[in-house]
Amino acid sequence: MQRVRFRFRHLHLICIVVCIVAVAIGIQSALTAMVYAGLSAKLPIYSVQTEEKKIAISFDCAWGVEHTDAILRNLAAADVRATFFMVEFWAKKYPDYVKKIRYFGNEIGTHSATHSYMSKLSESEIEAELATSSQAIESVTGEKVNLFRPPYGDYNDLLIETAQKSGYYTIQWDVDSLDWKDLSATDIALRVINGVQPGSIILCHNNGLHTAEALPLILDTLINRGYTFVPIGELIYRENYTIDHAGRQIPNTAS
Repeated sequence: MQRVRFRFRHLHLICIVVCIVAVAIGIQSALTAMVYAGLSAKLPIYSVQTEEKKIAISFDCAWGVEHTDAILRNLAAADVRATFFMVEFWAKKYPDYVKKIRYFGNEIGTHSATHSYMSKLSESEIEAELATSSQAIESVTGEKVNLFRPPYGDYNDLLIETAQKSGYYTIQWDVDSLDWKDLSATDIALRVINGVQPGSIILCHNNGLHTAEALPLILDTLINRGYTFVPIGELIYRENYTIDHAGRQIPNTAS
């Protein structure tokens, strides 16, 4: 009799475990379905799905200009056009560099007005950050700004939605050079070269200590491997696209 009770309790315990596992699997399946149905958190563009070996290199401008001339020289020597994201106070402090960057054929986007954590801001504060920072750039270049990179890579749904409503594509990256950590030129170059795939967006900084030194190796190696560098605005899709769970922009294909 005791053996029967033990078996019954054991069977009852197994049933409970099976039910728990089934519920967990169901929850996981539901979450996965939500992601693929586009019901998850909104994402910026980290990279682009493309069959062409096109990539983009970008530079965030917030502090100083000491290494900017060398970066521009190395880009020009390789006939590469990049995208520079500028904070408002940087653009106002260095208008000659805004002109110089654009003169060499590079693209310019906003990196906010104050370089703050914008996920903590209200909708009206976000709108103001985008408007005044873009105006500071446009007053120098005479060209409209429609690319935006959030400081620190920090964002939430409100930021993405507000930027989109204001006419901006929010841009992240899928290859981080970590040049802001003052890595050696070789380490920076290897991180970028080994991380790139078609459609990649590379993150660098205009005032990284060894960024300019790393550029010739990055550019020459990737060009020799068949990659073409284009500004981010020429890499991304402007319409008829979706963004997957990894932030990869995918063109919608006709059915």
